[in-house]
Amino acid sequence: MTRGNQRERDRERAQARKQQAKGKDDGLTPEQRRERDAKALQEKAAKKAGQSTSSGGDASKGTK
Repeated sequence: MTRGNQRERDRERAQARKQQAKGKDDGLTPEQRRERDAKALQEKAAKKAGQSTSSGGDASKGTK
């Protein structure tokens, strides 16, 4: 066998990645998370709309 301990190292790395993913838990229910994300998307869309109107240009200019 030429692979040595590669399988063991891969298992250790996978376990470390799982623990990092668990650290992302924000304590919210899925419904609360959806509401938070929807609010963030609305704010982002409003900001983008505000930027496009404040630039004074037509969004369709330059595209043919």
